[in-house]
Amino acid sequence: MRERSDILMGLLFAFLLIFLLGFIVHASPRFPGSLSGSLLGIAAALLMLVPLVHVAARRIPSFGKWLDLRISKRTLLSIHIYAGAFGPILALIHAAHKFESPLGIALTGTAILVVWSGFVGRYFLIQVSKAIRARESELAMLRLGLDAQPPKSEPPKGDASNGLSRWRFLFAPTDDLDPADLADAKQRAEALADTEYAVRAERAVSRLFGTWRTIHIATSTLLYALLLLHIWAGYYFGFRWL
Repeated sequence: MRERSDILMGLLFAFLLIFLLGFIVHASPRFPGSLSGSLLGIAAALLMLVPLVHVAARRIPSFGKWLDLRISKRTLLSIHIYAGAFGPILALIHAAHKFESPLGIALTGTAILVVWSGFVGRYFLIQVSKAIRARESELAMLRLGLDAQPPKSEPPKGDASNGLSRWRFLFAPTDDLDPADLADAKQRAEALADTEYAVRAERAVSRLFGTWRTIHIATSTLLYALLLLHIWAGYYFGFRWL
């Protein structure tokens, strides 16, 4: 079920990026102000507001406890993700590739950034965290196997190409590496050094991706400000179908 959800979100994200390029072959300047276009815009705005329920549940303890009795956190997070993806897609359809006003361009670009930052945080950062936990478990097994190895008279000498060989262990599957299968202390020590290097590298990547939360919050705040301004502009200048 989780794999299908990941595939669906990947397809939605790809569609959002590809559909954005449709202005090259298609544009309908009158559609956004029509009845159909306005209804799509209202639906997009409502979907963009749905993620605020999840944010409020996390930031307001009393509201979060009340909501936990009626809907699970996992379901609420899924609603947050799908509403945050479908909202910008409907917004792009509402825009009909009419990128003429600075406000519309800013709103469209910010919506893409919000979806992108959320996608990175939801999937890439989680995968990196899982890889780090697996590496740390592997590292503990290697250290245990190395401690159990009886000492030898002469310590093994390091290999000059050991540093370069570590790269092939980055984000590699860990199932095929078992300390019991290593022949001697030299092999165990080399595998231990490689795994320690991989853990440090993956932690560095995790810190790099860790900035996604700041970017996601900042772009979401900007998105809602631009959305309110866009709604006010539509009301101020009037709807063509009224």
